[in-house]
Amino acid sequence: MIAQGQYPGSTSKTASELSLFHLLDPDVLADPYPLYHRLRSECPVFWDPYMHAWVVTRYPDVVRILRDFSAERIRTPEQLTAMDLSELNPMARIMVKQMLFMDPPGHKRIRTLASAAFTPQRVEALRSHIRDIVRDLLTKVKGKGRMDVMADLAEPLPCIVTAEMFGVPVEDHQQLKVWSQDFAEMLGNFEHNADCIPRILKSTEDVTAYFRAAMRKENLRPDGLVSSLMNAEVEGDRLTEEEVIANCIVTLIGGQETTTNLITSGTLTLLRNPGELEKLRGNLSLIPSAVEELLRYESPVQHTARLAPEDTILDGKQVWKRQAVIAVMAAANRDPDRFPDPDRLDITREDNRHLAFGWGAHFCFGAPLARMEAQVAFEEMLQWFPNWSLEPVPQVWRANLGIRGLTSLQVNFSSAAAGNSAATASQAAGDHPA
Repeated sequence: MIAQGQYPGSTSKTASELSLFHLLDPDVLADPYPLYHRLRSECPVFWDPYMHAWVVTRYPDVVRILRDFSAERIRTPEQLTAMDLSELNPMARIMVKQMLFMDPPGHKRIRTLASAAFTPQRVEALRSHIRDIVRDLLTKVKGKGRMDVMADLAEPLPCIVTAEMFGVPVEDHQQLKVWSQDFAEMLGNFEHNADCIPRILKSTEDVTAYFRAAMRKENLRPDGLVSSLMNAEVEGDRLTEEEVIANCIVTLIGGQETTTNLITSGTLTLLRNPGELEKLRGNLSLIPSAVEELLRYESPVQHTARLAPEDTILDGKQVWKRQAVIAVMAAANRDPDRFPDPDRLDITREDNRHLAFGWGAHFCFGAPLARMEAQVAFEEMLQWFPNWSLEPVPQVWRANLGIRGLTSLQVNFSSAAAGNSAATASQAAGDHPA
């Protein structure tokens, strides 16, 4: 039996070297995949004493964790109060009502009601409108010869789409983005950065008040998600006001963070792989396949946590009931036993069942929308701008343990940039965290 905090035959140095806490280190944040490779090959089930959790990195193990382990990892307000952490209760009251942190039957109930308001047909009907939004955003930068993919496209696109889907005023999309970023910080970092807690608590108060007020507005769009969640009914069951607010917030985060980082990191990845970029430019029908490969190659959400539902054995390690287990989807997506030549970008890759959106009952609720927005964005960018190259500036990654994304991405698409993509990509390969 292995004592908590130990890895068999390892030294404290080994534990220090392999901790996921290194995702906040500049070099590791720039390229976390060597760390994931070491974890997968040396200790695929690893007790991380700094994260106070088991870390799982092989594809089949990650699938098992996502499928079978408990998502109810958020402490209740009562538990936080007992731990003298009552200041966090406003966040806990929201998160315990979000489907992301629920097990059946509560999870099934919320998801069933939400699904009635968020059908695939409804998402597909947005495609032409999303294309109009992308074209409008690209029109604003076309004459400049360069753009910040993050600020000019990847951030505003899902913000505008999300605001419209909620049925709230589109001009509120920038404020919604600020709240989304704060909640993403909470999900990825707040346990390791107490300085951000006051800001997140203020955002929690403000976004809760925003959606509560939206639910009371007479002019709230009846076809918007807020109205749909309020009115969704399955066999006489409806969401409470607090459940509507909580799940609007989780949809806000999922609808923005994943798409923003997929478009921005995906663009960088294509520029660093000019052969694949040209292959895609020459055959736009490959875009859906390319988006799946970009999701596998640079997963916007790197990992998620679960709790062991009972005492169990993972790779010979004793995991006790209710111990935290971190499933590293980004490591599983580079598992050579599942994906041949996993560190090579291949936009025509077949059998590409990646885990970027999770697995099983908690598969990402906004996956169809994120995929569509990215597909339309890449198609329009490829058609509008024949030549892409990176501006020769360092790439700055957000210092977030769980969400992988850039802070900006400066791209040149002037005619003078022709043929320079590969060279400029090499010049700008030095990455630094935010």
